[in-house]
Amino acid sequence: DVQLQASGGGLVQVGKSLRLSCAGSGFGTEANVVGWFRQAPGKEREAVAWLGVSDTSAYYSDSVKGRFTISIDSAKTTVELQMNGVEPEDTAVYYCAAGRVINEWLIERAGQRAVIYKYWGKGTQVTVSS
Repeated sequence: DVQLQASGGGLVQVGKSLRLSCAGSGFGTEANVVGWFRQAPGKEREAVAWLGVSDTSAYYSDSVKGRFTISIDSAKTTVELQMNGVEPEDTAVYYCAAGRVINEWLIERAGQRAVIYKYWGKGTQVTVSS
């Protein structure tokens, strides 16, 4: 199984930066896609960014494209989400997740769907103050 531990959330001012980390085991063996999701109060969980573990191809939702960056370290043990230029709308509980798709060319489209992720970390709260 893949064990995930997310950290790095907190209170941040509008326009500032925050980095989330997700320590895990099994990236590359039991999971070939990792992602960050978020859920704001009263809203559905949505994909923020996802990444193919083998080739590190990264994909983003339109709401964060150009502001957030997802990355994985060379040891394939930690996935990070660098959040720059945060906005009040970024306030949410953030979750890291890991899953597997049959063919890696599916990652771009399938990676935004929560259903493909078998493993989930506990959420970390991000609050953006104006």
